[in-house]
Amino acid sequence: MPSVTVKQYKAPVTVGKIVCIGRNFAAHAKELGNAVPDSPILFMKPASCIVPDGGTVIIPDYARECHHEVELAVLIGTPGQKIPAEQALNHVAGYAVAIDLTLRDVQSTLKEKGHPWEMAKAFATSCPLSDFVAVDTVADTSNLQLKLSVNGELRQNGTSADMMRSVAEVIAVMSDYFPLEAGDILLTGTPAGVGPVTSGDRMDAAISGIGTLSVQVQ
Repeated sequence: MPSVTVKQYKAPVTVGKIVCIGRNFAAHAKELGNAVPDSPILFMKPASCIVPDGGTVIIPDYARECHHEVELAVLIGTPGQKIPAEQALNHVAGYAVAIDLTLRDVQSTLKEKGHPWEMAKAFATSCPLSDFVAVDTVADTSNLQLKLSVNGELRQNGTSADMMRSVAEVIAVMSDYFPLEAGDILLTGTPAGVGPVTSGDRMDAAISGIGTLSVQVQ
């Protein structure tokens, strides 16, 4: 099984599942012409999607349009189910920078047919991920700056203060539907500014107080 590194830990952490929330930033929902949801939109990626910092993204040949989405990643350290929001951060082991890559044309077709999104979201290399920092090194997740550049051009520049559900609320709502286990990774949504990447592009992402992430598109 794939593993991730928490900088302050001696041993790597084996990854379980990757649980994601869609449209957690209202501006992102609106830029794609989507309604702002009144209930959570959740989906999963397998651990095999992970690409480490400095790695390479490969866009599948069945897609024509791949979009970047910078996100705060949360590593679960303590298992739980139906976790109250006020206790949710006690289940966190660390935080990282992630990019949720989406095959936008494939996703649009699937949505039109009422089908699940996995073919657009869960392809190999669809989850570039930095090393994690331990939870006790991050005092507050409520006002983190999220940025992503493509070939040096700033595309996304948002703040976690604009999340419709906070990190704690995201953990709580995900645990209502799925048992969360040690090693699970949660992606918490992306700010506005998503856009396409193509072969030869370089993506550089950063979250204040968390770290940086750079990957190349093959």
